[in-house]
Amino acid sequence: MSSRCRCPQACNATQQQQQQSACLPVTQGPRVNSRGKKKTDTQRRKSENNGVAEMDLRSELLKSIWYGFTALDLEKSGKVSKSQLKVLSHNLCTVLSIPHDPVALEEHFRDDDDGPVSSQGYMPYLNKYILDKVVEGSFNKENVDELCWTLTAKKNYQPDRSSISVLPDRDAFRLWCLFNFLSEDKYPLVMVPDEVEYLLKKICMAMSIEFNCVELDDFFSQDSGHQNGITVWVFLQMMNSGKITRAIDKSITSMAIEEVYREIVGDVLKEGYLWKKGQLRRNWKERWFTLRPSNLSYYTGEDRKDCQGNIVLDGNCCVEVLPDRDGKRCMFCLKTLSKTYEMSASDTKQRQEWTAAIQTAIRLHVEGKTSLHKDLKLKRREQREQREKRRQAKEEELQRLRALQEERERKLAELELLKEAQKQAQVLMDQDEQRRRQQHEQLQRTLEIQLREAEEARVSMQAEMALKEEEAERQRKRIQELEEMQKRLEEALQQEIKARLDEEGFRYAQARLLAEEEEKMKALMALQEEQEEYIVKTQREKQELKQEMEVKSRALDEAQRQLEEVRANRHRVDQDVVAAQRKLRQASTNVKHWNVQMNRLMRPIGPGEKRPSLGSSFQSFQIPTQRDPGLRLRRKSGSEDQSEESKENVDNRTGCDLEKRHSHASNGDMDIP
Repeated sequence: MSSRCRCPQACNATQQQQQQSACLPVTQGPRVNSRGKKKTDTQRRKSENNGVAEMDLRSELLKSIWYGFTALDLEKSGKVSKSQLKVLSHNLCTVLSIPHDPVALEEHFRDDDDGPVSSQGYMPYLNKYILDKVVEGSFNKENVDELCWTLTAKKNYQPDRSSISVLPDRDAFRLWCLFNFLSEDKYPLVMVPDEVEYLLKKICMAMSIEFNCVELDDFFSQDSGHQNGITVWVFLQMMNSGKITRAIDKSITSMAIEEVYREIVGDVLKEGYLWKKGQLRRNWKERWFTLRPSNLSYYTGEDRKDCQGNIVLDGNCCVEVLPDRDGKRCMFCLKTLSKTYEMSASDTKQRQEWTAAIQTAIRLHVEGKTSLHKDLKLKRREQREQREKRRQAKEEELQRLRALQEERERKLAELELLKEAQKQAQVLMDQDEQRRRQQHEQLQRTLEIQLREAEEARVSMQAEMALKEEEAERQRKRIQELEEMQKRLEEALQQEIKARLDEEGFRYAQARLLAEEEEKMKALMALQEEQEEYIVKTQREKQELKQEMEVKSRALDEAQRQLEEVRANRHRVDQDVVAAQRKLRQASTNVKHWNVQMNRLMRPIGPGEKRPSLGSSFQSFQIPTQRDPGLRLRRKSGSEDQSEESKENVDNRTGCDLEKRHSHASNGDMDIP
């Protein structure tokens, strides 16, 4: 007893459940007493899928008719004469079991008398007068395929009959039908390499041989145009070459092609021998069962000539595993609304395959699907589309990654250039700092020289004062000089006050400049931090990097320039403060000195006192008061001479001070605190 499973993909899905629950009933679909909502949903799903089935039937018919139309186009111009279309339409109406209207074609093309008709012009007539009248189940589609195959084979299929590997015409016809079933819904019809591999694997599996993918890959690699799909004539040529059949007996090849044809085109899920228990006599008889998505038929023999019964499958059917009894083993039953059919398989594996196949048929009926392999073809097509989408997405991702890598390398190169520019800027800053240090050292040396000159001038002034102290006899003339000195003392006091005010102003300016310097330092630090952040962001933004880098660089240079100006101003203020302090000390020294001189000169000389010698100091010298009558005339007479002499001395001292101040201001001297 033998049986063949037509749907190993569907059977394998439920074999594990059958092994785990071999003695439990296995059901599929809702029962009679199920809820009305499920029944309503099932009816709605059936109505929707019926429309899809009609579209699938029309699509399959159009594929065959397309071959018949192109076979009549002998000149390959894409057009066929009306007489040939009349014959084709008549034959199509005959095989489709619909009434033929011979006048309809002339009326349809009454306004178009230009001669032959193209496929686009024939399609409206074909849809309106032929395909719209087709009723599913009222005709045999195999007859339509045979008609179209007969037309197209005369023109396109001309194999080398002398070759021993050439397939018979019946096998070529079945392969043509299989090609049309698995081809893409695009014209001209082609079958993609995945579907070719799927069909060849099915044929090799039916012949019980191993499929060799290398030969198929070599075949597709010979022509790059085959990667997008091959025509049916290229496919038949490949099958006639004998590379797939490998010199296997033609009868075995024919049986394998017929088996695959019945499985895919004939929608046979499984067929084989089973023992069936009768409904009336209750005896067991061996029958040949053929399972399709809509029914389970059984015959007296494998030739399928005498049909003994037909079990209609729907959502109310279920299959259950039964225990062994009545001398039969591996039993199971199929329950419908009206009857229960008991059957027995040859072994447990066959029982599992039959129960899984029947469950698949019931599931397809519940889902409103009329063909398992149409559903599998759509799933394979979706998988190919998903693979193509993933491949395209992967290519786009690779392109994006390449672009990102190039952008990253470019930004790294720009970063290296920026680092190099920063290094050069740092070198320039170091050079400027070294130059400023040299200028500072040179300025310091100049200040030291000026300090030595000032010290020498101070020593010379002390020597001059010593010489003037030795002139004791000319103290009478110095009285007026003392008056001038008193004026100068007052001026010195005013200068001291002014110097103090200037010192306070300079200190305030110094504090303000220090505050500005601190703000500039903070701004500089902030700019440096922004510059570091800006360097980090260079990997993300190119244009902003250049612009912000230029702005920040200018701001940094401006801040450094302002900082240097602030430092220079601070140095100048410090110099002014030191100069003011020096002037204050000099003024204080002058005030003290002239106070001592005044104290010495203000003591009057009494009668009979000796005049001080030239080498003596001014301690014993006293300035007579104005009440002394003896001195009034003398002071009055000598005051004019002394006033002129003291004015000359004061003018000389004032001129020296102004020249020193002018020299300090012109040379830009500063004191280092």
